[in-house]
Amino acid sequence: MKNKIIITEEYKTFLKEFILLFLPLVLQNMITLSVNLADNVMLGRYSEAALAGVTAVNQIQFIYQQILVGVGDGLVIIAAQYWGKRQTGKIMAVSSAAMRFSVVVMAAFFCILSVFPEELTRLFSPDRAIIAEGVAYLSIVKYTYLIFGFTSVLLATLRSMKIVSIALVLSTAAFAINVFLNWILIYGNLGASAMGAKGAAIATLIARVAELIILLFYIIKKGGLLKVSLKSFFHINKDISKDYFRICLPVIFMQSLWGLNNAVQTAILGQTSSAAITANSMASNLFLLVKIGAVGAASAANVMIGHAIGMGNIPEVKKDAKRFQIIFLVIGLLSTLILFVLIEPILSLYSFSRESADLSRQFLYILCFVIFGMSYQMPVNAGIIKGSGDMKYFVKLDLISIWGIVIPVSFLLAFVAKAPPVVVVASLNADQIFKCLPAFIKVNYGSWIKKLTRDEA
Repeated sequence: MKNKIIITEEYKTFLKEFILLFLPLVLQNMITLSVNLADNVMLGRYSEAALAGVTAVNQIQFIYQQILVGVGDGLVIIAAQYWGKRQTGKIMAVSSAAMRFSVVVMAAFFCILSVFPEELTRLFSPDRAIIAEGVAYLSIVKYTYLIFGFTSVLLATLRSMKIVSIALVLSTAAFAINVFLNWILIYGNLGASAMGAKGAAIATLIARVAELIILLFYIIKKGGLLKVSLKSFFHINKDISKDYFRICLPVIFMQSLWGLNNAVQTAILGQTSSAAITANSMASNLFLLVKIGAVGAASAANVMIGHAIGMGNIPEVKKDAKRFQIIFLVIGLLSTLILFVLIEPILSLYSFSRESADLSRQFLYILCFVIFGMSYQMPVNAGIIKGSGDMKYFVKLDLISIWGIVIPVSFLLAFVAKAPPVVVVASLNADQIFKCLPAFIKVNYGSWIKKLTRDEA
């Protein structure tokens, strides 16, 4: 008699909860990244210099966004545990601390970009044409930094309470607005002047403004039912603010280093050849689009683990961790297959030189292996373990793997050994494979569950 796989009602409930969080998060990320891919393709058809210039300065934006991810993740890690206890007031106190910190970050980045646009762009490429396009783009897109911080904190607050559908609505609206305005402003359609990189920046700014307006309308309309109000963001709870910064600062530190890591990677490749920058831009955008499965799984696990810990059911938390790992491996296999299938169709959309096209193809073949490892280690490390509040492990792992191994080795390969760009790309992504081992050991045999909430007075 053949053995039958029996899925219990408990497991079905777990899967349903995961899918209800995972799918909207994946769709939201897919649409958001489709905006970036559309920018990439449309600028690539306009000129390689415009594409390379925007790619260069977007490394600064990536650092900024990673800091905001840290701000939001710190919020979700604590607030999800309070949501498990249904203490909405304390969730808003955490959100208030996050919003105040976000305002400081927004102001700092805007000032730096306003004072040093050319110097920052030159860090990523010595090519004058690329620098000119990057500075033109930066002169407009810097204003989106003053908007995105508010949006990201508000969305993180809602995500901690398992409200994720609004993020999908926002991403869909941004995609439609951005692509339509790109078509007008990059190429000069409907009587407009062809503005290239600057046109792409204006389209992005308008889309960001629309996102924030829609989100504020949603909160004002639905806030009463959620016990969420814009006024509550001005209330300060000193004890909870201390808890937030104790958890948040290590997360922000590591997310900032992750953003800096990507910028350093682009800078290393940018010094090898202009074709390498162009190829990396195309490959990175497609890779980011496919890795949304890993990102969505990490976000869903982050929230679900936090809720379970907040409810105090520790045996269930450990059982959920094992269930998650099976799901992550399945996501990894599917992501690898999808990336491999998409390589040629997406590459055909670009008007690249033969050298840039060949390099793009080689980079993507490497990333097919990388995505499988990432789909396991990222949701385990950044979802389960970080979501539980174990910051020391998370910080040590990334410091050692990225800054102790990957960056030094890649730098030596690029500048000392003069290795081909494809070898450098393999080295720059190697941590996504070797971090799988510590992730497996920690989550299955280590201690990682932390209680972060304060009991009611």
